[in-house]
Amino acid sequence: MLVNLIRTMRPKQWLKNIFVFAPLVFDLKLTNLRYLLCTVAGFVLLCIVSGSVYIINDLADAEKDRQHPRKKHRPIASGDVPVGMAIAFVALLLPASITAGVLLHPLFGSVLIGYFVMQVAYSFVLKKYVILDVMVIATGFVLRVAAGVPLVDAERFSPWMYTCMALLALFIGFSKRRHELVLLEGNANAHRESLQEYSLPFLDQVISIIIAATVTAYAFYTFSAPNLPENHSMMLTIPFLLYSLFRYLYLVQVKGLGGEPADLVLQDHPLQIGFLLWGASVVVIMYLSR
Repeated sequence: MLVNLIRTMRPKQWLKNIFVFAPLVFDLKLTNLRYLLCTVAGFVLLCIVSGSVYIINDLADAEKDRQHPRKKHRPIASGDVPVGMAIAFVALLLPASITAGVLLHPLFGSVLIGYFVMQVAYSFVLKKYVILDVMVIATGFVLRVAAGVPLVDAERFSPWMYTCMALLALFIGFSKRRHELVLLEGNANAHRESLQEYSLPFLDQVISIIIAATVTAYAFYTFSAPNLPENHSMMLTIPFLLYSLFRYLYLVQVKGLGGEPADLVLQDHPLQIGFLLWGASVVVIMYLSR
């Protein structure tokens, strides 16, 4: 039962919470042990809260998930986890994690509460509205970044990073909608109400616009952020970002993937290499070339 409950929290999706480390890295505090430990603690709490949201989401979507070719195997939809057990688990775990978040830092705790409230609103109401459903998902990623700011007492964290994060999340969100539309075909509406309002030409056009905006925003960040090297060497990281975005787009539109972003990152080696090269170049330029 415990294993199935943890499965319901979707540990693979916890990879998304890695964005809480962005302020630590980009505010040049990666080598500060105190801030590093605070951010790790924040990451763990985000995983618990986001996992609780997944349980609530599965409780709300159990009937629709049973009509999905893959999601019907989720523990709650399949009946492996009783509804009462799932509710009790969340009732115990969620208050404890939010209390710990407030004790870690009051502002972090506030962001954690806001994230939880927004995700619950998404599960029950906001996911029904076309475009808004993906924008709420993107806001969740921005909140992950914002949660890391108070944990490191960020002083020079550029607001361009919020813009880049929002655009990247929109790209991932609309790519996921595209995958769902292709996978479910005529049965899309039975799984997600907003899917009947989407079309492949619309999604492809939106995704193209977002990619262009993402690259532009990141380019502005690389030569305008106050804490970067004055020789603008941070612009050397742009090609790695471009490759990673194009690889992801290739997997979505050519290979027909994109249902679970975490699965793509964990399974596609070229995409992993692209992200690793981008991350390594960022660290080298920001910490070793100053």
